[in-house]
Amino acid sequence: DVELVESGGGSVQAGGSLRLSCEASGDYDNTYCMGWFRQAPGKARERVATFYSRGSGTYYLDKVYARFTISQVTNTLYLTMNDLKPEDTATYYCTADAKCITMRTGIPTYWGQGTQVTVAS
Repeated sequence: DVELVESGGGSVQAGGSLRLSCEASGDYDNTYCMGWFRQAPGKARERVATFYSRGSGTYYLDKVYARFTISQVTNTLYLTMNDLKPEDTATYYCTADAKCITMRTGIPTYWGQGTQVTVAS
C-alpha cells in the first residue's frame, strides 16, 4: 500500500497564496502518477492537477490554470496556489496510482486524508 500525508491547508483572504504538500511512503515509487482533487460541500469532486510520472507532463483544471502549479520532488508532491479565489474553497486530496489513467477517470487508488483550504472574500 501507499500512504499519503498532506499538509499546508488553511484560511486566506482572496488573492492570497498557499502551498499544499503531500508525502508518499510505503510501496510508492517514481513510476506512480500523483495528483490533487478537491471537493466543496454540495459540489462534485474536481480533478485539480496531475503530475505524470516519467516526465510525461502535467494537467490542470481550466479554472486553476496559471494560478496553481503542481510539482514533485522525490516522493513529495506540491500544489502551489496563487491568486486564490473564494470558489477555490474546498477539501483538497492528494492521490496516487501506478495506473495513471485513473487520474483522468477520477478513481485513483490511493488518497490522502484531505486538507481544508478556505478562501475568504
